Amino acid sequence: MQLELLNEQGQAASKIDAPETVFGREYNEALIHQIVVAFQANARQGTRAQKDREQVKHSTKKPFRQKGTGRARAGMTSSPLWRGGGRIFPNSPDENFSQKINKKMYRAGMASIFSQLARDGRLAVVDSLKVDSPKTKQLAAKFKAMNLESVMVIADEVDENLYLASRNLVNVLVVEPRYADPVSLVHYKKVLVTKGAIEKLKEMFA
Repeated sequence: MQLELLNEQGQAASKIDAPETVFGREYNEALIHQIVVAFQANARQGTRAQKDREQVKHSTKKPFRQKGTGRARAGMTSSPLWRGGGRIFPNSPDENFSQKINKKMYRAGMASIFSQLARDGRLAVVDSLKVDSPKTKQLAAKFKAMNLESVMVIADEVDENLYLASRNLVNVLVVEPRYADPVSLVHYKKVLVTKGAIEKLKEMFA
């Protein structure tokens, strides 16, 4: 499998060999969907809470007499049928949304995403990505010269200058290979991988 090697102007200068086990797999839509949904579910926090009819603040007095009013009988205003009443099946703050994904499935799904990105022309390789100072303007100018607006960079090493320069760019994400996630890979229009990161991705997902 060969990937495009981009120069500083964002043009394909040459080709570089990449492992087939990571960048040459078949597209598995069901598996990709499963790991993306699981990743988003595992990021959810079960902190929301609702009250049932026992917990809402209310009076235990019967709102009106049982018969003769023409209305349906009612015993308490805390009934879920009433406005301001409790919920029938309230959300609890300790709700668990996590989904389990086997390591083998996760590796195969990530490799399938990388492979499809390479086939669609959304993935390319750069020699390295470094900035001399922690200036957002400098890094933004570099991406503008490469004609990149929405880009995820997977660098073998993210130093302090690169981290500080990239964190204020809305459509730019710079991470090390171990922090690459399926949602970000699908979200960004272009994925840049440094030469040094290719070997690390091979160790992780091959």
